[in-house]
Amino acid sequence: MPEAVRGKPGNIAAHLAQMAQLQPQQPAVICARGRESQGDVAYEHLSFSELEEESNLLARGLEGIGIRRGVRTALMVPPSVDFFTLTFALFKVGAVPVLIDPGIGLANLRDCLAHAQPAAFIGISKAHAARVLLGWARASVRINVTAGARWFWGGHTLSGLRRQTAAASQTFVAIEPEADETAAILFTSGSTGAPKGAVYTHEMFGAQVEHIRQLYGIEPGETDLATFPLFALFGPALGMSTVVPEMDASRPAKVDPENIVSAIRKFGVTNMFGSPVLIDRVGRHGEKHKLKLPTLRRAISAGAPVPAKVLERFAAMLSPGAQIFTPYGATECLPVASIGSGEILDETRHRTDAGEGVCVGPVVPGVVAKIIRISDAPVETWSDDLQLPAGEIGEIAVKAAHASRSYFNLPAATALAKIEDAANGGFYHRMGDVGYFDRRGRLWFCGRKAHRVVTRDKTLFSIPCEGVFNAHPKVYRCALVGVEKNGTTEPVLCVELEAAARGDSPETLREELRRLGAGHAHTRDIKTFLFHPAFPVDVRHNAKIFREKLAVWAAGRLR
Repeated sequence: MPEAVRGKPGNIAAHLAQMAQLQPQQPAVICARGRESQGDVAYEHLSFSELEEESNLLARGLEGIGIRRGVRTALMVPPSVDFFTLTFALFKVGAVPVLIDPGIGLANLRDCLAHAQPAAFIGISKAHAARVLLGWARASVRINVTAGARWFWGGHTLSGLRRQTAAASQTFVAIEPEADETAAILFTSGSTGAPKGAVYTHEMFGAQVEHIRQLYGIEPGETDLATFPLFALFGPALGMSTVVPEMDASRPAKVDPENIVSAIRKFGVTNMFGSPVLIDRVGRHGEKHKLKLPTLRRAISAGAPVPAKVLERFAAMLSPGAQIFTPYGATECLPVASIGSGEILDETRHRTDAGEGVCVGPVVPGVVAKIIRISDAPVETWSDDLQLPAGEIGEIAVKAAHASRSYFNLPAATALAKIEDAANGGFYHRMGDVGYFDRRGRLWFCGRKAHRVVTRDKTLFSIPCEGVFNAHPKVYRCALVGVEKNGTTEPVLCVELEAAARGDSPETLREELRRLGAGHAHTRDIKTFLFHPAFPVDVRHNAKIFREKLAVWAAGRLR
C-alpha cells in the first residue's frame, strides 16, 4: 500500500515536485483565458517544471509578506494558472488555504469567512471589492494580495510579488508537515444546513491522491478536463495535464456543452470530472448531435446520485470499455465507494427503479464502512453493537486515512459527526447519509438522514421512494418531503417534469404516478403529488435538492 494511504505525513506539494522531475516539459495546466481575435478559445499553458518554478517563486513572495506556516488564507481565485500556482505555493509554505465555493451565495460566503477568521486574503479584483464593500472577514484579515488589478484597497499584488522575487533562486524548500498539521480548510456546500469547514491534513490529501490513482488506474501523461475547482488540484498531483475549459465553474448548470466537447477534442482528454448536471447537459448535447468522444477513457461524476438515463446518454458517446464512474463520498471523506456505468446500466438501475436505492458500489480498499442504527444524537464511543445486519437501512459510518478529523472551530458539529474507536484507534465519520449493504457487499445509498420522512406507520427514505417515480419517462426528478397536517406527518412528492412534458395534463400525470407508487409497499402511502417548475438546488453541483425549501413550499400549497 502507498505510503500516503498508510498514513505517512508529507507535503502534498511534493507530488508536483516529483512530476516536474519525471515529465518536466509535459503541460501541467492548460487554462482557458478568453477568446482569440478569430473567436476561438485562447488557452494559457504551464509545463510541470514551470508550475513547480512559478509556485516556488510565489512561495518565496508569500513568505516574505507574512503568509507562512499556519496562516489561514482565504483563496478566492477562479480556476486559472494563478489558482494552481497559488494553491501549491500555499501548501509549500505551510499556510492554510481556506477554500469556499463562491457558488454557495453571498450570505454563506460572509458567514464562512467570519467563522474561519483568515489572517490573509488572496483574491481577484471582484472578490476584494466584495470583501471591502461587504465587510468580509474585516476583523481578521491583515494581509491582502490581489490577483489582477488593485482598485481602491491597499495591500500587495500578485504581479508585484512575482517581480520582487523573480531574481532570487528558483528553489524553495517546502515545509515538512507534522502529523495532523492542518493543510487546508474546505467548506462543505451546506446542502443540509450551514456550510462547515472540514479540516484537511497533508496526510488526507496524500491518501486521496493515492486512492484515486489506484481506483481508476490513472497514469502520468494523461490529460484531465477539470470542471470543478477542488477536484482540479488532483490533476497535477497525479501527473495529468489539467485542462480548464471556458466555463463558470460555480454555475455548471449553465455550461455551454460545446465548450466541453471542443476542449476534450482539442487536447485529446482522457479523463474528466463533472457534476451530474454537467454530465447531463453534455450528454443531451451529444445525443442531439450524435457526437463521439473516443479519447475519453473515463469520466468521474460526484456530488449527488447520477440518474441512469443521464449515464446512458453520456456513455453512448464513449468508446467500448470506457465508463462513467460515480464515486460516493463527501467533502469530509472522498472516495468511500465507487461503481461504473456498465454495472449500473446492466443491473443496478432496474433495482433503483424498483425503489431499492442507488448502488454506489463496493467500498474502496483501505476504507472501513459500517451501517449503524439511525440516531440524531452524538455517539461518543464506537461499539460493534451499533451495527445493523446486511440489507437493513441505517446510517453510513466510515473510517479512512482521508477522513477529516474535525470541523474548524465547531466542537458540537464535530462531536455529532465523529465516533471515537477507542478499542482499535482512530474514529468513524458519520456521513449523514443512510444506506445498506447487499449480499455482495456493495453499498446502497438511500438518501440523507435528515431527509427521511417519519410518518405514523413507517419511516420513508428519500432515494428509494423517489427512484420509483423517477422511472416515469416524463419525470426529470422528484423529491420526497414531509408536511405536517392535522398533527401528523404526511408524505408529499414534489415533481419536476421534463421540459417536453410541462404542458401535459397534471391530473393525468398524478394518476400515472399514483399507479406507479401503488406497485411498491414503501410508496403506496404516497398520495399527494405537487408539480414544481424548477427545484431549488445547491449551486456547487446543481444536483443536491434543497428538500427543506420544498417542504415549506409544499406546506404552503396544501393549506
